[in-house]
Amino acid sequence: MTMTPFFDRLARRARSLSAIDPERDWIMLLILSVIVLAGVMVWNAFVFDTVVQGGVIGAPLPNSAPLFSQSSLDAIHEVFANRAAEEEKYLSDIYHFADPSQ
Repeated sequence: MTMTPFFDRLARRARSLSAIDPERDWIMLLILSVIVLAGVMVWNAFVFDTVVQGGVIGAPLPNSAPLFSQSSLDAIHEVFANRAAEEEKYLSDIYHFADPSQ
């Protein structure tokens, strides 16, 4: 059994009951738009006020382990320190570069 005939009859009845009135339709659309705009503004004010006061929107996240480990940070620091030492060797002429194009 399909519901299409039911919806067709319902749509025909709704069209026949409402006379075409563009002025009324535009006013209703404008009123609906103002209501939606007011709702959005109230929601944004609520969210802004909540965040300004240090709150969170939604459920707070549980405390979890940090996303990084100190050993990883130490390894990265060591890599950059080694690069800086190598750069210093090039700048202080400890390493000599022989240009093959000369």
